[in-house]
Amino acid sequence: MSDRAPLELERFLPYRLSILTNRVSQAIAREYEQRFALSVTEWRVMAVLARYDADGLSAREVAERTAMDKVAVSRALARLVAAGRVARRTHAGDKRRSVLRLTAKGWKIHDAVAPLARAHEREMLARLDAEERDWLARILDKLAPV
Repeated sequence: MSDRAPLELERFLPYRLSILTNRVSQAIAREYEQRFALSVTEWRVMAVLARYDADGLSAREVAERTAMDKVAVSRALARLVAAGRVARRTHAGDKRRSVLRLTAKGWKIHDAVAPLARAHEREMLARLDAEERDWLARILDKLAPV
């Protein structure tokens, strides 16, 4: 008799959410990786920079808003800056802080990828009826409030 009690991964919520996230992300990622040589992390960084474009964000703020590892965000930003997709400037009021924004080249890619992402989302949500979509939104809001 064993004292071990292995997790039933197929029933373990964090595992199931992780698998779902990976599948959804990879389905979308295949398209923009091929067209734009863009990684999932780079796309998420670009998406959050687009969403909060009015003020610009620091690397720390990007990491916070994406809930991604700071090192991964830093590497993605370095690649995006080197590729001319993101511009890094010094904050006008605080010379120690850098502000990141999409460049015209970055916006062009964003504006091509965002509709693909929305289409994948619509396709996935179409599997649910209206009530299920409402419940899903409510459950996600409870488990991971924004």
